[in-house]
Amino acid sequence: MRILITAPYHERGQEVLANTLGEVIYRPWKDLGRAFHEDELIALLKETKAEALITEHDHVTAKVIQANPQLQFIGVCRGTPSNVAVETAKEMGIPVFHTPARNAQAVAELFLATVIDLMRNTYAGVAWLKGKNWTDDAHTSYLQFKGNELAGKTIGMVGFGAVGQRIASMVENFPCYIKFYDPYLEVFDAKYTKTSLEDIFESCDIVSIHLPVTPSTIGMIDKSLIAKMKPEAIFVNTARASVVKRDDLLEALEHNRIRGAVLDVFDHEPPDEKDYRIINLPNVLATPHIAGATHEVEDHHVEIMNSRIMKWFAQEKVN
Repeated sequence: MRILITAPYHERGQEVLANTLGEVIYRPWKDLGRAFHEDELIALLKETKAEALITEHDHVTAKVIQANPQLQFIGVCRGTPSNVAVETAKEMGIPVFHTPARNAQAVAELFLATVIDLMRNTYAGVAWLKGKNWTDDAHTSYLQFKGNELAGKTIGMVGFGAVGQRIASMVENFPCYIKFYDPYLEVFDAKYTKTSLEDIFESCDIVSIHLPVTPSTIGMIDKSLIAKMKPEAIFVNTARASVVKRDDLLEALEHNRIRGAVLDVFDHEPPDEKDYRIINLPNVLATPHIAGATHEVEDHHVEIMNSRIMKWFAQEKVN
């Protein structure tokens, strides 16, 4: 089998595939500086005579898949295969593997860093210090930037998959109290409390969004829910912007109806004018979609992908 890999994939991971399945052709999208577009990917698959594809951000459209019926599998090194025409692959009998939880640790760590920074007024204090505002009064900064501890807070997770559960495991010993809303999760640790969506927004000090984009989740977080939040509560979204109604969140933040927000995702990337209205608010800590951006994430996705492919290959041999 000839496997075209356009995702970042370390040599050890390539060797595992080559030793078991056949030839590996490595053409990472990073060398191009962007993801491969539809026609470029079709040309590359033809050039390499690939019989399998492992991708990350490339545009694996229905046209790409239909032009390559020889593909034995498609691997997507992402938490969800959102850049792949999965239904087309299914119709053609091509299995699609992806790498859920590859960035769970990275997102959880950024959650901790940014939420604590917001609660402790860290960035405002740093700006004040760099602005040479420290006078002879040694207590000015102590009083002006006094914040809150994460310990003792109730954190509500909207969606309780790999990322939400990783955050919970990291903060439970602060201690923090964990509630979650996830209608699809039936088995969970009893130390966490499953509750309604409304209760998450009404009772939690921090509300953190961990939803995928589906027809039912787009715009799911709206004014009716945000209005239930405590005035001192913090809203966190490191998942997807489209699950939140932007105007409703902007209105709450501009009028200080909640304490603030930590945001890593935006309706438009790069941001448009309204996104920047949110980003530039003093009660918002915004990062440029980097929650999952660590070097280790690429190691994680190789490990997860190889495990899934090896399991599939073993089953194919049996059958």
